[in-house]
Amino acid sequence: MGYKSLEQCIYDLEKNGNVRVISDKINPDLDIATIHLNEFKKGKKVLLFNNVFGSKFRAVSNIFGTVERGKYIFRDSLKIVKTLIAVKLDPLSVFKNPIYSFVSLLNGIYAIPKKVKFPKKFSEIKIEDLPQIKCWKQDGGAFITLPQVYSEDIDKPGILNSNLGMYRIQLSGNQYEINNEVGMHYQLHRGIGVHQKKAIKKGKPLKVSIFVGGPPAHTFASVMPLPEGISEVSFAGVLAKRRFRYAKKDGYTISADADFVICGELFENDLKPEGPFGDHLGYYSLKHDFPVLRVHKVFAKENGIWPFTVVGRPPQEDSQFGALIHEITDKAIEKEIPGLRAVNAVDHSGVHPLLLAIGSERYTPYNKTKKPQELLTISNHILGTGQMSLAKYLFICDEENAPDINDEKLFFTHFLQIVDWNRDLHFQTKTTIDTLDYSGEALNEGSKVVIAAAGSSKRQLRSVLPKLDLPKGFEKPKLVSPGNLVIQGKGDINILISKLENQNLEEIGLITIVNDSTFVSDSFANWLWVTFTRSNPANDIYGLNSTIVNKHFSCSLPLIDARVKSFHAPVLKR
Repeated sequence: MGYKSLEQCIYDLEKNGNVRVISDKINPDLDIATIHLNEFKKGKKVLLFNNVFGSKFRAVSNIFGTVERGKYIFRDSLKIVKTLIAVKLDPLSVFKNPIYSFVSLLNGIYAIPKKVKFPKKFSEIKIEDLPQIKCWKQDGGAFITLPQVYSEDIDKPGILNSNLGMYRIQLSGNQYEINNEVGMHYQLHRGIGVHQKKAIKKGKPLKVSIFVGGPPAHTFASVMPLPEGISEVSFAGVLAKRRFRYAKKDGYTISADADFVICGELFENDLKPEGPFGDHLGYYSLKHDFPVLRVHKVFAKENGIWPFTVVGRPPQEDSQFGALIHEITDKAIEKEIPGLRAVNAVDHSGVHPLLLAIGSERYTPYNKTKKPQELLTISNHILGTGQMSLAKYLFICDEENAPDINDEKLFFTHFLQIVDWNRDLHFQTKTTIDTLDYSGEALNEGSKVVIAAAGSSKRQLRSVLPKLDLPKGFEKPKLVSPGNLVIQGKGDINILISKLENQNLEEIGLITIVNDSTFVSDSFANWLWVTFTRSNPANDIYGLNSTIVNKHFSCSLPLIDARVKSFHAPVLKR
């Protein structure tokens, strides 16, 4: 069904036993986040907090805690949305199923936003009246973790040219003037960054509205990577089966169905330190200068409910957003990139650091010895597409005998059998990486590596630990998976390389140097997280018998230094 409000959704979920109501008074400083994390790990229910200390408003979390619940919430519109996206990507697809496509297109009426009068149910409040939820000990203050941040293109004003994105908002702490300023963390290439750049060029402040709550479709629309030409508010209307209702107030756009709205302006060069914030890579993003929103007014719906989530080392609730997005887009990325058969932004590594991909290799069909050629073209396309451009590591193999890409352990076993380390490493240096990733040389700066492998098996992989002679400072070698070796130590990696070059490692496909090999080998998820969040490819990939010919790095066996460095961000701990 299409929900008109967040409360209506919660009521429906409660009828079906999906809501745990907490009536005890709960401290929003850490305690509420602890309850959420425990529930996500064990019970998976929606949590409704009726008594949040310091605020008269209720709070709710874990609405999107399972893919199944997301499908239930959007049960009446998922097929319609999937068809509309398919038609947008491939207009000829309308002829494959004309009847259903026609029905879907009729539902396009919901894509047209509806202007209404400013809601009487809104009253003016202050920032300090909102639930001040702090999730991790070293967080710089309270944050909004499920905001819908609305801005318009100053050159093409109007709601259909707007951007609705989810960028974290710091409500308190640091140098922010309480009730008058909030911090906004976003990257310049994102929609709101483009809008602000245009406003700066015209010498004008950018008006911004932050919506919190409202129908769940509005929250989900703000994180949805939509095809070019589809606006988030239009998508929200179709997904909710209810046109996006908006009003105008003092020149600001107001979501009439939101539970809370914060209005304000962004000015040129108006920056203040934002953070730290416990983030989705499993580390703190540190304090950096980001834009300040000068608050104009704050509105709240009577009996409004404050939705929030807690992010941290994946998987968390935000991981389910990704799974639901994949369900809705139905392999849209694979259809957009010629030759791409499957792609997996690995959740256990924090999504952005690691991509796995499978592609076709058709450039030399007459050559019995396959080598990566088309795969490299596909790789360039992948790293030039949307959020995938933030990836540091891209492992891509040809489709012949390729395993299920969502079984990461099986994928790496196959990959390490067919990879040719003298040929298949391709680096990009001095480039951009995720703002939240502190493995690079500076904020937003790091490197990438494409590892493209094709053809038949190059080696058998060991399932039993080999006998190794390790130099001083290195110990406790362990196999994480066949041929996938981890070594613990604080010693000089170049001394280790010299020692290993004289030993028989033909059945080893990859070595990772870590701080704690017992922890890393305890689960494949631990290896994925440690290896790809704590290494910067160009700086941290070494090799046995390495050479550089015509700027191409090659080796007989690579080592990834995934030890904690002095400049890395702290790990999140309760």
